[in-house]
Amino acid sequence: MATSSGTEGGANPKPIEEERKDDKEKELEDATYNGDGEEDEDEDEIDDEDDDEEVETEEDDLPASEREKLNHLVRRLTGGPVRLRVHDVIIRGNTKTKDALIEAEVLDAFRSASSMQELLQAAGHANTRLRQLDIFDSVSITLDSGPPELPGTANVVIDIVEAKNPLSGDLGLYTKPEARSWSLEGSLKLKNIFGYGDIWDASGAYGFDQTSEISVGMSLPRFKAIPTPLMTRVSLLSQDWLKFSSYKERLLGLSVGLISTRNHDLTYNLTWRNLFDPSRRSSKSIRSQLGHSLLSSIKYTYKIDRRDSQLRPTRGYAFLSTSQVGGLGPDSRLLRFFRQEFDFRGAFPLGFYNTALNFGVSAGAIMPWGKGFLNSTTPLPERFYMGGHSSPVCNLGGPTSLLGFKLRGLGPTDLRRVIPPKHGDDGAATSSATDASESSGSPGRDVIGGDLAVTAFADLSFDLPLKIFRESGVHGHVFVNAGSLVKLSDEEFKNFSFQRFLDTFRSSAGLGVIFPTRFFRMEINYCYILKQFKHDHGKTGIQFSFSTP
Repeated sequence: MATSSGTEGGANPKPIEEERKDDKEKELEDATYNGDGEEDEDEDEIDDEDDDEEVETEEDDLPASEREKLNHLVRRLTGGPVRLRVHDVIIRGNTKTKDALIEAEVLDAFRSASSMQELLQAAGHANTRLRQLDIFDSVSITLDSGPPELPGTANVVIDIVEAKNPLSGDLGLYTKPEARSWSLEGSLKLKNIFGYGDIWDASGAYGFDQTSEISVGMSLPRFKAIPTPLMTRVSLLSQDWLKFSSYKERLLGLSVGLISTRNHDLTYNLTWRNLFDPSRRSSKSIRSQLGHSLLSSIKYTYKIDRRDSQLRPTRGYAFLSTSQVGGLGPDSRLLRFFRQEFDFRGAFPLGFYNTALNFGVSAGAIMPWGKGFLNSTTPLPERFYMGGHSSPVCNLGGPTSLLGFKLRGLGPTDLRRVIPPKHGDDGAATSSATDASESSGSPGRDVIGGDLAVTAFADLSFDLPLKIFRESGVHGHVFVNAGSLVKLSDEEFKNFSFQRFLDTFRSSAGLGVIFPTRFFRMEINYCYILKQFKHDHGKTGIQFSFSTP
């Protein structure tokens, strides 16, 4: 007997070669089926109606004896466990990929199977794991009968087709409407160079206004006895925050992924950072942190997402917890802090017009640690900043999103420095004095971020009345969101009170139309600012938003 698991689906029973019929019937008793050597054409989508009709047609074409055997097999599989164990795993088609890699991905699943039903499930799981390596063009798993002298056994035959071209790449132009900036981004990827499932990639991004980055990385699906993927990346990053906070930032960092599973992620980061102010107008809070620093931190992330969709959730929930400890090492110049974030999202349907209510709460806090931490400050780039037009529905990124407010558009600020005029001749002195007077009247303020941040939102999504919109997934929504952030370091915690924190919440409401695609969610919203403070940058009007899950 042979059953097969194709590239797109799980394992499905299929007829096999007639020449092994007599031997196989005795070994697997009535749990096997032998046909005329032709495979069913509906392997990948056996649940579709068209495929069901095709199966029925093929069954009608079979001789009565063969049709009875097939029906008997189905009754055996549905009536109870059919005892069966794996005798051997045969791998074919891997000219470059090491057998040990493939075996490590699938052997545990097959060894634990003790029945035909469990073996079919294991074949489906193994197929999925091999495809997730992203180094094969196709994967097919066939379950065949074992040797005649070992009845009740099966051989697992894995046929793979390795990627013909190990090199891939992409190039794109992206926009961030909230920051009014564009970026050119590209990447190159080399797969399975040494046969261990290794993936090497290089990526670059050039922001025409704000951020530029170059990075190279390598990932392995497993390393020796470590069962989880191992990832390393070296990055060179430059960010321009002069417009918002009067400083520029340059980073050179090494990141090592220690644990990476479906719900858990553990990463170590070693980063050299340089903050500088070419304008020489930064505020006192910014100037105190300019210069070089070293970040040695470990970051743990726990994530669970049980929503039915990330772009338009209608039921389910999601939770994200991120913990980061900085200052791992004996050097006194290391940045020492503890940072914690929580995200919760929920969605439930209301039962009419595909209406669903989404709601969420995000919170985060950062505090220094070490000797004299009560009088210490937190690192400027690690603080929380709020604003921007990213959707809080599909993003699990901490307390950052607040529709209606510009990027870094609210929170604690500090007055920028006024550069005194240079006195020359009388005319120049008079002109300079005038400019200085104008500058001193409005020097501007630097956004310095907060140590405690909280955001919350509620979003009601619904279908639009036109059929063309419903068929394309375009829908409408109304929303309300609120948030605030305050500073606690530098002894500011002494002035903190829960009631005062609630009084500092900003809020906005609005409605809009959402255009979901496979890769991102585009929104056209009308936002109305319900509450903001003197130095905030909120604006009532039309706003565009692009968000990725």
